[in-house]
Amino acid sequence: MSTAVIALRPARLADVPAIHALLREQAAAGNLLPRTQENLVRHVRDFVVAERDGQIAAVGALEIMGPDLGEVRSLAVAPAFHRQGIGEQVTRALLDQARIIGLRRVMALTYVPAFFARLGFEVVSKDTLPEKVWQVCVKCYKFNRCDEIAVMRNLEPAVQAG
Repeated sequence: MSTAVIALRPARLADVPAIHALLREQAAAGNLLPRTQENLVRHVRDFVVAERDGQIAAVGALEIMGPDLGEVRSLAVAPAFHRQGIGEQVTRALLDQARIIGLRRVMALTYVPAFFARLGFEVVSKDTLPEKVWQVCVKCYKFNRCDEIAVMRNLEPAVQAG
């Protein structure tokens, strides 16, 4: 195990194959829904990458769902980096981005609500998320049998430098 520091940065197009491989592996394990490489190229600006020694350790995306709502999506940590707090670092970076751009709420659909609870999220009904349901979920192959749990966090505004 390396003692090198984790660097968080915006994803680049050159990262897409590695992001796709990590997400494909996690989707095959049933941890998240799959995304195509084409979709990742179109949404690369949504992603934050955690990198150690030039290797992608984790990824996560912040997608804007509406004027005050964002979603943490495609949060995945490579197995070699599990239980090191990297997923939490990525999620905190996405929450910081959400505050900076003025979002007031951030949600996620997850199989691991306890992870998000440690970061201040609370379980909510999917019925409280029409932006997500009618923009994204309705197109999902799991729409009528979704087994993910919705979580939400209200955000305090970003502190403005004066």
